[in-house]
Amino acid sequence: MVSKNNMWVINNRKIFYGISLVLIVISFVSLALWGLKPGIDFTGGTLIEIDYPAGRPDQALVTSAISSIDEAVSVRPFGANAYIVRMKPIDLKEKAVVMSALSLNTEASTTDQAVLKTFDSIGPVLGAEALRKALVSIVLVILGIVLFITFAFRKVSEPVSSWKYGLTAIIALVHDVIIPTGLFSILGHFYGYEVDTLFVTALLVILGFSVHDTIVVFDRVRENLRLSSSNKPFNEVVGQSISQTIVRSINTSMTTLIALIVLYFVGGSSTEHFSLALIVGIAAGTYSSIFIGSALLVTIEKWGRKGK
Repeated sequence: MVSKNNMWVINNRKIFYGISLVLIVISFVSLALWGLKPGIDFTGGTLIEIDYPAGRPDQALVTSAISSIDEAVSVRPFGANAYIVRMKPIDLKEKAVVMSALSLNTEASTTDQAVLKTFDSIGPVLGAEALRKALVSIVLVILGIVLFITFAFRKVSEPVSSWKYGLTAIIALVHDVIIPTGLFSILGHFYGYEVDTLFVTALLVILGFSVHDTIVVFDRVRENLRLSSSNKPFNEVVGQSISQTIVRSINTSMTTLIALIVLYFVGGSSTEHFSLALIVGIAAGTYSSIFIGSALLVTIEKWGRKGK
């Protein structure tokens, strides 16, 4: 006898599919309209965070001061007294000229006028190489996950074939990475958020974390299939498995999310976007492992029965 409490995820799976579908459509629409704003890691260039302890000068004044060095320079406010300056790649000799310009060439010392917080300069060749390696890394990780899950569940053939476990896991993983990617597309359009190698690192971490959670549920499904009677409906086996693992999944994710939320607020500007991507991705991964991945197995099994 299966308790109704064990079946609430399976019985309401269409609602959870709908929530995910809305988020995914918003993400794809945002990516189609605005795309992502690539950082200098991928395009090459110089990124400077400059702080003005005595008060931030007018943005037009800073832009005018440095436009003689790079006419395409981008200057945007950051924090209470800082600007983020993005411009062409420069060497160390040009860096001194840029700092002099950013100090607005006043008689006061540079330290009093402008404090350099971060400085990164990457050539276009290195940027293109970083982008190629980032895409290859993501493809290899997804391929490795499919092969691993197919191998790990090779002895499970009924009522759902082992490769369908891998397919379901990939659908859940795409769900988990497309949501933070869509969010950064929106934030990039409205607030200038850029994606860099740290963002790619965050996506790879999300893939690893999410598949871990999904496999925990799948493994419990496999175990319950082995222990249950042969005439027990598959949806009841999956519902029971989700109920047995849901508390563990939420507790594990919450401890990670607490650490990431602390990192987001106190980690500084260098890790702010990285931690935000992880927070959104891990939350999406926890949601998909509980409400999407295993529920999709039930849907696939149902379609299979109808096709016979």
